[in-house]
Amino acid sequence: MKEHYDVVVIGSGPGGLAAALAAKRAGADDVLIIERDQELGGILLQCIHNGFGVEIFGEDLPGPSYAQRFINEVHDLGIETLLDAMVLEITRERTIYATSAQTGFSKLQAKAIVLAMGCRERTRAQIRIPGMRPSGVYTAGTAQRWVNVEGYMPGKQIVILGSGDIGMIMARRLTFEGAKVERVLEVMPYLSGLSRNYVQCLLDFDIPLQLRHTVKRIIGRERVEAVEAVAVDEQWIPVPGTEAIIPCDTLLLSVGLIPENELSQQAGVRLDPVTGGPFVDEGYHTNIPGIFAAGNVVHVYDLVDWVTEAGFAAGESAARYAMCGAETARIPPIPTTAGENVRYVVPHLVNPERLSQAEVRLQMRVRQPLEQPVWIQVHDRETLVTRRAARYARPGEMVNVTLRERDYDKVRQSKELRVSIVPH
Repeated sequence: MKEHYDVVVIGSGPGGLAAALAAKRAGADDVLIIERDQELGGILLQCIHNGFGVEIFGEDLPGPSYAQRFINEVHDLGIETLLDAMVLEITRERTIYATSAQTGFSKLQAKAIVLAMGCRERTRAQIRIPGMRPSGVYTAGTAQRWVNVEGYMPGKQIVILGSGDIGMIMARRLTFEGAKVERVLEVMPYLSGLSRNYVQCLLDFDIPLQLRHTVKRIIGRERVEAVEAVAVDEQWIPVPGTEAIIPCDTLLLSVGLIPENELSQQAGVRLDPVTGGPFVDEGYHTNIPGIFAAGNVVHVYDLVDWVTEAGFAAGESAARYAMCGAETARIPPIPTTAGENVRYVVPHLVNPERLSQAEVRLQMRVRQPLEQPVWIQVHDRETLVTRRAARYARPGEMVNVTLRERDYDKVRQSKELRVSIVPH
């Protein structure tokens, strides 16, 4: 282990692997990946279903195969790795304190850091489901690891709360393994995951989905015996008389993901209260000089390929900072803001002087689904900067609009880039 590195990447999921590779390719000599698990790859190692790599490789790959391509390149380029390690703290001056079985306690100094810690699942405690504390209540990701990696079944008769992608994928996976998935309950009036997963994982296997329904209470003392489901109104208040007892021995929770940003907060990184991730510019630079962030630690993606693309951009920016230091901006950055029917926009800032370096992709999620043709519009007050059409816009599917070279003059003259998604 060295004491000084050009770029240190924290996390080795798709965003972290891509960031390390991009930093090395961009000229950073000493690049280190710190990973708390015993293997590189992050969550991809337990995602044995297909659907990865269509954008990056033009192939439909399972998660481990997708990860292995990047892991092989990490080793080929001589990028250092520190596995089974926990980062305890990072500072504004880019000092990293970590501990591992391999090296013990370490103090490292980096010229640039890329935060790529990913996200974690919401638990029962965070959504406050009443009842005793029986065994048989798990997050969908925990069940995924048990079934796909450890070889254990969480139960035989399953109810899933939440229509997130992991929950729907596990409904199919558990059905393959012989379990009975009674139904999927979703508190919102629309799907919270990808439509393709609804079709391939629920419809194709006749697994019922009930929208505007939730779990009112868990029944059972030692082990889950049943759950009481109930319909909810527009304010998510249970509707009296709609209760139904569903016998089951397992409840899986697929109720949202939270970016892992405890380390970010320690370093003083400013967080977006909507996404839970750092405020970043188009190069994924945070408000702390030399600290970058990419992937699900910034906001929760629906496609791993876009996580990888963000990692590439962050790693290249980190390498440039490590080699050249901070760039002096003559023109202040332009903020992006959420307009009509948009929850948030990432990146939060666009630097006009860097527009020629690469196309800038603005990513967002809608507040309400629009099952009709829509315009994705970027305005500066009354001036239309750019727009594109889409067939629909759904909360479970990320929406993108790219600022291209033809838009750069309008962008440079803008005070604000306000993004709206409206009917066509």
